[in-house]
Order: sequence, then structure tokens, then C-alpha cells
Amino acid sequence: MITVINAISTLMMFYSFLVFIYIFMSWVPNLKESSFGQMVGRLVEPYLTPFRNIIPPLGMIDISPIVALLVLNFARSGLHVIAGWFV
Repeated sequence: MITVINAISTLMMFYSFLVFIYIFMSWVPNLKESSFGQMVGRLVEPYLTPFRNIIPPLGMIDISPIVALLVLNFARSGLHVIAGWFV
């Protein structure tokens, strides 16, 4: 059971890195339109869309990815707590 929780936690950490990459890609012109950028967008956008629907942008700044990363990290922390119950 612990190995499954650790694997899920590792996948969540990898997904957090993908979200970071997607955020930084918005700062580089034409990078989101590349094949790599489109692939990352297809993986990350379904997770970010509900947060964007709830949290409006503040002027030119979209803080919804930050909130999405916080939620993902809280979920990872929760998994570690659950893993502690099985030890």
C-alpha cells in the first residue's frame, strides 16, 4: 500500500513540474505553439480550467495556476499523512 501511495505522490510531483513548465512557457514567445508546448498544454489545461473558471485574472496576471499548484501540494501532503497511518 505504501508503494502505491509513494508512486501516486511521485506522479503528482511530476505533474507539478509540468504545471511549472507550462507557466514558464507563457513567458517565452511562441513556445506554447510548439509541439512540446501543445503536448504540455493538453496535459495541464484540463487541471487548470476549473481553477480559471473560479478565479478571475487580476489585470494581466493569472493567479489560478498558483492556486492549482497549492491544491496539488496539499493533496500530496495528505497522501503522506495517509501513508503514515499504514506504517
